[in-house]
Amino acid sequence: MLQYSLRRILSMIPLLLLISLVVFSLAKMMPGDPFAGEIDPSNTNPKYIEEMREKLGYNDPILVQYGRWITKFVQGDFGKSTVYKKPAAELIADRIPNTLLLAITALVLTYVISFFMGMYAGRKPYTIGDNLIAGYNYIALAIPSFVAAILAIYFFSFQLNWFPFSGSVKIGLEEGTMEYYLSKMHHVLLPALVLGLMSSASYTQFLRNDIIENSRKDFVRTARAKGTKESKIYNKHILRNSVIPLVTFLGFDIAALISGAVITETIFTYPGIGQLFLESVTRRDYAVMMSITMLLSFLSLFGNLIADLVYGLVDPRIRLD
Repeated sequence: MLQYSLRRILSMIPLLLLISLVVFSLAKMMPGDPFAGEIDPSNTNPKYIEEMREKLGYNDPILVQYGRWITKFVQGDFGKSTVYKKPAAELIADRIPNTLLLAITALVLTYVISFFMGMYAGRKPYTIGDNLIAGYNYIALAIPSFVAAILAIYFFSFQLNWFPFSGSVKIGLEEGTMEYYLSKMHHVLLPALVLGLMSSASYTQFLRNDIIENSRKDFVRTARAKGTKESKIYNKHILRNSVIPLVTFLGFDIAALISGAVITETIFTYPGIGQLFLESVTRRDYAVMMSITMLLSFLSLFGNLIADLVYGLVDPRIRLD
C-alpha cells in the first residue's frame, strides 16, 4: 500500500502542472484588468501605467509569465492580493479554519443523516416511511443550495431566531475561551445543516438501493436458511457490503464541500474559502483565485487517493499493489 501511495502521489505532479497551466491561461484570458490594484490609483497617467506593467513583467510572453509564477508558487510564494495588499497565502490561511470547520461539520451531518435514513428505507422498502424519505430525497435534489440557504435564513434566523445569519463568531468574544468556541459552532450549524441536508439525499438513495439489492443475494439467503438473526444479517452481512459505494465518495467529500460552499458561504456571509474565491473572481484578484483553484485541485486528487485507500480497507477482497 505504501508503494501504491507513493506512485499515486508522484503521478499527481504532472496533473497539477497541467492544471496550473490551464488555470493561469484562463486567468489571463478573463476580461478586465487583474493587475489594476497594484498600480498607484493616484497616478493614472497612461505612460506611468505602462512603465509599471513593464516593471512588473505583465508585458512578457505568457509562457514567461507562467514560468515565473509557477516557480514562485512551488517555492511557496502564491503572489500578492491586489485587493487586500497582502500575500495570497496569508489570506487563504486565515480563511481555511472556518471552511474546514464548516466542511467537517457538514460532512458528519451528511453521513449521519444518510446512514440512518438509508438504513431505515433499505430495511423497510415500499412502506410509508420509505416513501416519505424518497420524497425528501427528490425535493433535496431538486432545490438549489442557494434557495435552501435563503429559506433557512428566513425561517431559522429571522422568524425563529435560533441561529445567526452571518459571520463566524459573535463580535467581542475573546479567542480561546469556551464562549468563543460555542459561538463558532452556533454560527456554523445553520450553513452546515443546509450543506448536509442537501448532500445526504443522494447518499441516502445509494445506501437504500444497495441494501435492497444485497438483501436479495445468495449469501443472504444462505444466512437466513442457517437461522441467523435478521439483525445480524443486516448489520454484518448486508450493511458491510452496502457501505462500500459510500466509502468511495469519502475522499471527494471534503473537496466537494469546500468548493460547493462558495454560494452557501456567500449567502451566509461566512468568512471562508468559498466566499474569498467568489470575491477574488468578481474583483479580478487572480493571485488569490489561482491559489484557491490549485488548492481545490490538490484536494480533489488527494481525496481520490484517500478514497482508494479506504476502499481497500473496507473491502478485504481489494488489494492495492
